[in-house]
Amino acid sequence: MKNSQYFIQWGTFHKGMDAKGIQASFANHLEYSLSKDQYTATFRDLYLALSLSVRDRMIERWIQTQQMYHDHDVKRVYYLSAEYLMGRVLINNLINMGMYPETIKAMSEFNVDLERLGALEPDMGLGNGGLGRLAACFLDSMATMEIPCHGYGIRYEFGIFDQAIRNLGQVEQPENWLKYGNPWEIARPEYSFPVKYYGWVEQTHLPDGKLKTKWVDTSDVIGVAYDIPIAGYDNYTMNTLRLWSARASNEFELKYFQHGDYLRAVEEKNISENISKVLYPNDQISEGRELRLKQQYFFVSCSIQDIIRRYFSEHKNFDDFSEKVAIQMNDTHPSLAVAELMRILLDVYDFQWEKAWAVTSRCCAYTNHTLLSEALEKWPVSLFEKLLPRHLQIIYEINRRFLRDVATLYINDTQRMNRMSIIEEGEEKKIRMAHLAIVGSHSVNGVAELHTRLLRERDLKLFDEMYPGKINNKTNGVTPRRWLLMANPDLAALLTRHIGPDWVKHKDQLKEIEALVEDNQFLEDFRTVKQKNKFRLARVAMELTGVAVDPATIFDFQVKRIHEYKRQLLNILHVVYCWLKLKKDPHFDMTPRTFMFGGKAAPGYVTAKTVIRLICHVAEMLNRDTSTRQRLKVLFLPNYRVSLAEKIFPAADVSEQISTAGYEASGTSNMKFALNGAITIGTLDGANVEIMESVGEDNIFIFGLTADEVTALGPNYNPHTFYEQDPYLKETIDLIYNGFFSPEETGLFQSLMDLLIHRDPYFVLADFEAYHHAQMQISELYKDQKVWTQKTILNMARMEKFYSDRTISEYNRDIWKAEPLKILLPPKVTA
Repeated sequence: MKNSQYFIQWGTFHKGMDAKGIQASFANHLEYSLSKDQYTATFRDLYLALSLSVRDRMIERWIQTQQMYHDHDVKRVYYLSAEYLMGRVLINNLINMGMYPETIKAMSEFNVDLERLGALEPDMGLGNGGLGRLAACFLDSMATMEIPCHGYGIRYEFGIFDQAIRNLGQVEQPENWLKYGNPWEIARPEYSFPVKYYGWVEQTHLPDGKLKTKWVDTSDVIGVAYDIPIAGYDNYTMNTLRLWSARASNEFELKYFQHGDYLRAVEEKNISENISKVLYPNDQISEGRELRLKQQYFFVSCSIQDIIRRYFSEHKNFDDFSEKVAIQMNDTHPSLAVAELMRILLDVYDFQWEKAWAVTSRCCAYTNHTLLSEALEKWPVSLFEKLLPRHLQIIYEINRRFLRDVATLYINDTQRMNRMSIIEEGEEKKIRMAHLAIVGSHSVNGVAELHTRLLRERDLKLFDEMYPGKINNKTNGVTPRRWLLMANPDLAALLTRHIGPDWVKHKDQLKEIEALVEDNQFLEDFRTVKQKNKFRLARVAMELTGVAVDPATIFDFQVKRIHEYKRQLLNILHVVYCWLKLKKDPHFDMTPRTFMFGGKAAPGYVTAKTVIRLICHVAEMLNRDTSTRQRLKVLFLPNYRVSLAEKIFPAADVSEQISTAGYEASGTSNMKFALNGAITIGTLDGANVEIMESVGEDNIFIFGLTADEVTALGPNYNPHTFYEQDPYLKETIDLIYNGFFSPEETGLFQSLMDLLIHRDPYFVLADFEAYHHAQMQISELYKDQKVWTQKTILNMARMEKFYSDRTISEYNRDIWKAEPLKILLPPKVTA
């Protein structure tokens, strides 16, 4: 690699980081990259020119980072995730690169508003929720902590859908984030890999007796790499997110075109490119299920091939592979990595099974993100047989050997073997992907202490008994660079003024704020920042909904994916309940509050979409009531996404984390709210437990059943009893049931209320009284602004545990064991 080092030394390193240097690059890209001048340039052209100018400076560090990784033969972490919810990256990159102040100066001298430029950037919405945002936070932390890392995923042409509210219900619209191109990515067609589907398996015995296996007559797709640089904060590290895009192996059939069959001429191209077309195709239909499995294998196969290619650029054999490669599977979507690595080692490199298995299991690790059985993926054996016949053989052999191990440890325990088997028997045989990941990994981790305990004691108890110590905990975290420094610049400046800038990278520094809770001037400054953020959010809410909200009210938020276990239904029931009390009970005292909801429901999830409709119908009615709307308003903020979240978290007073105990693995919005000075009302679920332990029981409002109480109550639970015992609750449900909030369609919510009264699978009514009591405590506390502000400051000051930097340090210490490498830029050389 001497030639490349020569190229780096004689390249134009150290592009100007001051305002003049940024302006020069900006003007250069506007003219030579976009062919525009000051008369023809659109505002989007200005955004693109600035983004390319920033990317130039990132590329300098990027090339040097990868070169130093190669020269030092580092162990690399390969993070495989089907989701990356990156959001907008321009401002984030400017902050991490240390360019933000000079860029503001550079643009202001050109009379260009940097914030307005940043708002033009589409959200990179390659994810559905917390899973994808966690992956993005982890990439930021790994680059900041100088850990050699490559993220792998899919370059979906259409990410998570854009949500519109029409006729008081969710409507999905395609999210074409690539409509104007992506200035941050660089296509790498030289790193393209074939991915096989269908076909059949041919096995022959060689003269030496060995079995040779070939997967033949396959239908192939090409995976093309697109790279996005990931900047570390306050260092020169520039890691890589590599996303795969599907291309046809044969894009155009000229013979069909010449005969006028134009559709057939490009049929293979269209079918192949569907693989990376959209995030999570609808799996309610067989074609959608097949496409999902295709997607998962597509990015896993490309990634494993690329990992091996990179390894062999520095090594001659596999002897050090497991010492240089750490593969982290983010949930079950990439769990085919186990079978794919085995296939390549067995079929391409002629490994014996035992050696291949040793390499695979030493490299792979698995993060479990859910306690919901329906989210633990299972694929029909028949689909595998059709789509991935070689992998089915390998999985059967993995399972055969694994069950032998189970049988020798637990003699004649057939029930245990059935429950642990990778293959689920039944009318339709299925492959349990979580079991494949567990068996094929050297580490399995949960994402909060409660979640991990429930995995060990309940969901994965048998695996924990067989593999003591394999299941471990790594509580999730969030990056303070995006969620405080970038999202809440006024609060970040206030903190830096009082405790210095080290809190951005060093979590221990945050606790120094505690010493300021008796400082009246700091309390006043803190409230001023919060109020400014609330006014900003009020303007956003008006733009999105047309409803005016009062920043003097309590801003109460529940923003997250819409799901029954997250219990948006509990929240909106309570809103109606309070409204009724305001109307009928002259003694009911409630501090004025604005309840705001946000989140998307999966397109095929009827109940979740019905909950959205209920929230919107209730908002439509209650916001019209002139007798109560000064004290209570309801909004549903459409199209919740990263860029909207960045405005919500700084403005929040109350954070609703009210999932049924024992159902939320961790949650991360709870951490982002608290980091921005919001007080949590929540159950003892997910990371709420650890947040309570960190901030103190006096600084959080915990209510409701515990996970153990939910389990104990389950068989004997009668929700109708709770419905009958509280007249206001009964009237609330009856109003909804009888169509008061949907007079044009009176039966709209009857099935939802029937489910609540007769089954209530997520214990909404069981927790309702305790929830209301906690909400009234919040109302009372908010009246004392000094005490309220002190508690919000203590919440923020005690968030050190919930930095994603801490999470990553634990992953690296216990699982990956990759040595951080400080990146140094060579001195500027002029020819």
